[in-house]
Amino acid sequence: MLNILPLALHFLVGFHLWQDEPAQQDALSPPRSPSNTFRLRHQHAVSNSTRIVFSDAPSSNLIAESYPYEVSTTNVRSHRPSSQSAFHSARFRSIRYDQSEKVLWDDVDIVGPNVQDRQTLLTLAKMTNNAYFEPGETGWYDQSGWNTSYPFGWEPDADGFRGHIFVSDDNSTVVLSIKGTSAGWLAGGGGPTVKKDKLNDNLLFSCCCARVGPTWYPVCDCFSGGYKCDQTCLEKSLVEDSLFYSVGTNLYNNITYMYPNANIWMTGHSLGGSLASLLGVTFGVPVVAFEAPGEKLAAARLHLPSPPSTQHITHIYHTADPIPMGVCTGVTSTCAIGGYALESKCHLGQVARYDTVSKLQWSVDVRTHPIKVIIEKLLAEDWNWEPPKNDTAGRKDSTINRKGLGWHWGGGGSDKDKDKDGDKDTTPKRAVPLLQDEEDCVDCFNWEFGNFKGAK
Repeated sequence: MLNILPLALHFLVGFHLWQDEPAQQDALSPPRSPSNTFRLRHQHAVSNSTRIVFSDAPSSNLIAESYPYEVSTTNVRSHRPSSQSAFHSARFRSIRYDQSEKVLWDDVDIVGPNVQDRQTLLTLAKMTNNAYFEPGETGWYDQSGWNTSYPFGWEPDADGFRGHIFVSDDNSTVVLSIKGTSAGWLAGGGGPTVKKDKLNDNLLFSCCCARVGPTWYPVCDCFSGGYKCDQTCLEKSLVEDSLFYSVGTNLYNNITYMYPNANIWMTGHSLGGSLASLLGVTFGVPVVAFEAPGEKLAAARLHLPSPPSTQHITHIYHTADPIPMGVCTGVTSTCAIGGYALESKCHLGQVARYDTVSKLQWSVDVRTHPIKVIIEKLLAEDWNWEPPKNDTAGRKDSTINRKGLGWHWGGGGSDKDKDKDGDKDTTPKRAVPLLQDEEDCVDCFNWEFGNFKGAK
């Protein structure tokens, strides 16, 4: 096998080192679709010398057949580049010569996750959460009795791109789960990846090199005074220094070597969700991102050719989280105090936005950013929503019992769940919010971008 796949040989060395160790939008509650069952097969990371570590989960530690990750599936429409060589040729022509080159896109129907199914989102969110942890570590979610205990498969000094790879029992589908930012005050705890996580955050999601204020040390030298930023310098810095995107493309190619006939899905939280989305545009694969900063600006600065549609990418976030909303900004913001310039807000694809501010009276607070909030507070029950005036579906009364960030929806026979006639309100609830496009979204509107350094 290794002779057939010589390019993947380097990425399998880790194993030998560690082996001893879209649905209809107006459907309220879509019926359960065909499902896939997944198991953890591989782990990936990058050492501090930028060497990729890719290892198999030892088979002796895989769990019994009765403990799967199960997700509901549906057909997803996607646009894939006709060839990766054409995609990258167009990208590098744009980078080097600022010239466009036509990319041919294949319009394909593929099997993807049913993002209108709450249980599917919950399963993917737990896969995403587990990218931050070793199996069995505090914080790891056992999925339906999923219990494993084995080495993470990474070198002790691995300090970069991390995650888990789950594979369906029939090898038809692979889910790449990408870890987001590790920061003790933010999400994912601390650890060796903090420094590179912050570098990628500040390169990808800031308006100009993380120049938040005069006392900040920027991550690139493109600031040109006032609110002016040199566009050429900025794009060059992003292309040359953004380590995680290029690592992700290499990892994807190695997964396809190992599973040439499988559907590839991607998921991630925060930085991991945005990286998953950028890779989803590159390869035309389904993506579900949770609480991710806006990555549309980064896609443009990376010169990624834009497909006719990005509806295969789904963002899940709530309005009390200032990071995906793009409001954790300014020198006095919690993000800036922590050294992060997360200023972009516009996302690729479609968004399922939980309006926790208006409907649950949550305060905007960065402490609502961790994926655990999504898992235990938003995806624990179907989303109860108040329909538009011209929509007769939905509940007439959405009584909420709040305590901290917790709540329970009415529906257990309480008098508050009865309509004006005293009968129990049986109006159906939507499992997740409606998917919608982010309309009229503009990033960094107060900045001016141009060839300022060239002019000097």
